[in-house]
Amino acid sequence: MPQQRPLDLPSYPGCGASALPSVTPPTQPGALKDKEATFTEPLVLAAEVSPGLSKEPGFSAVSCSLRLDQPRSPGTASRTRADLAQQPSPVCTMASAEPLTALSRWYLYAIHGYFCEVMFTAAWEFVVNFNWKFPGVTSVWALFIYGTSILIVERMYLHLRGRCPLLLRCLIYTLWTYLWEFTTGFILRQFNACPWDYSQFDFDFMGLITLEYAVPWFCGALIMEQLIIRNTLRLRFDRDAEPGQPASALALANGHVKTD
Repeated sequence: MPQQRPLDLPSYPGCGASALPSVTPPTQPGALKDKEATFTEPLVLAAEVSPGLSKEPGFSAVSCSLRLDQPRSPGTASRTRADLAQQPSPVCTMASAEPLTALSRWYLYAIHGYFCEVMFTAAWEFVVNFNWKFPGVTSVWALFIYGTSILIVERMYLHLRGRCPLLLRCLIYTLWTYLWEFTTGFILRQFNACPWDYSQFDFDFMGLITLEYAVPWFCGALIMEQLIIRNTLRLRFDRDAEPGQPASALALANGHVKTD
């Protein structure tokens, strides 16, 4: 019996063969003469999603599959690219996992800034006055101020990440933080609503900003980019998922394809 040649499959962009069935010709004498054997085992080409594509907004995972479940005889095991070109194209469906919207990211950034300010003022009170009550304070205005500022820094990060080194980016973020703090504080002061006052510091300017906070702002900018912005951009949510139900076959975890 002549040796069977493997299927010569074309390659489809974004899809790779994950399960190729093995075809074993019948061994009983006369089987091919008495009855033509058929093979109906489906051939499935599954998607191979590059993790790097799903780490930033605008990319969603693609699920591709091609099923060849038409009956075929052993004589058709050797097929050419021209034969396979007549088969239907792979059916590609977009997974329902999508990046967070700008409003969702703004909400996470606002909560993060609000929480960090409460923790910082509580730690400051303990270090300066040794107050074991840890009275952290802030203002509701901090939600808008931090949420909007970090969302703008996110745009800066996406624009500068391939052009500036990390420390230079953090310096730019720090300068932006001073500018944003002074601008929002100046506007709120017109309505007697500014919640902070740095007049007691030696290197303050109009009581709205102070040079003593340069190092804390720089460290905060480093943490903000490396931990907050980068991880927030990796988050995905599933519009079609039911609360409490198991994830679908193609599950994404923090921007990566989740596999068992």
